[in-house]
Amino acid sequence: MKVLVTGSSGQLGSATVTHLKAYGHAVTGIDTMPAATTDQLIDIKDKGAVDTITKGFDAIIHTAALHGKHFELNYPREAFIQTNILGTLNLLNACVANGVKKFLYTSTTSIYGEALVDKDKAVWVDETLTERPRDIYDITKQTTEQLCRDFFYKEGLQTSVYRVGRFLPEDDNLKTNHRLYRGLDERDGAEALRLALGTEFTDFEIFNISSGSPFKQEDVVQLKHSPLSAILKYYPEAEGIYKARGWAFPQSIDRVYVCDKAKRYFNYRPKYTFEYLLNS
Repeated sequence: MKVLVTGSSGQLGSATVTHLKAYGHAVTGIDTMPAATTDQLIDIKDKGAVDTITKGFDAIIHTAALHGKHFELNYPREAFIQTNILGTLNLLNACVANGVKKFLYTSTTSIYGEALVDKDKAVWVDETLTERPRDIYDITKQTTEQLCRDFFYKEGLQTSVYRVGRFLPEDDNLKTNHRLYRGLDERDGAEALRLALGTEFTDFEIFNISSGSPFKQEDVVQLKHSPLSAILKYYPEAEGIYKARGWAFPQSIDRVYVCDKAKRYFNYRPKYTFEYLLNS
């Protein structure tokens, strides 16, 4: 398949380019920053450039965006709207104009926003949880998801959305803790996108993509107030490993990202999980 990847210099975008090429796809990467995985420097806000570059592709995987870190750096609301909404609209319109059949949009679990807060228990985060955006980043992601929905039903474009978990640079202890309930390795994210690329959807679909979790809904109160006992229930060997490494367990777990829908729809099976890090 001939695939265009936006944001190809970023962490998820570069992993996706590399992964798809390993599986024989013909991949072109675009970004505003140079990288080994980027073929052309193109800003998705440039409608003319987008219209030109998107010709002849079977699918677009859209990872380019202004992120939460840009909000923390006080980027203005206009910048988020121009890149995340109008830039994506340029790509969607180009798909229709140029006959691109599939559009995979990477969104964020941050979109759940205030719905992730519960003082009594960890929040069970599956795709039925209603989004409650907290800032302009979340708002633009929510809006763009709805643009994708609109193009699916009104233009016949195979759009789908992938709300990816956390994959920020972190020390090994924090990274391992987050893989228990909210983290994601970009290589697993790239594999999810590869699997979804080969799947046809009869309806517009949204998927959580994370490293998964060993926990069950019956654990949510314990996770909030006494997570160690819940962790050791599933991984009794973790206590000795953490002690040997001088690591600390999380004092409270406030959410559990659930990616069961992706497992059902396209057999997503994350590899770089808590268990993987624990034993590596």
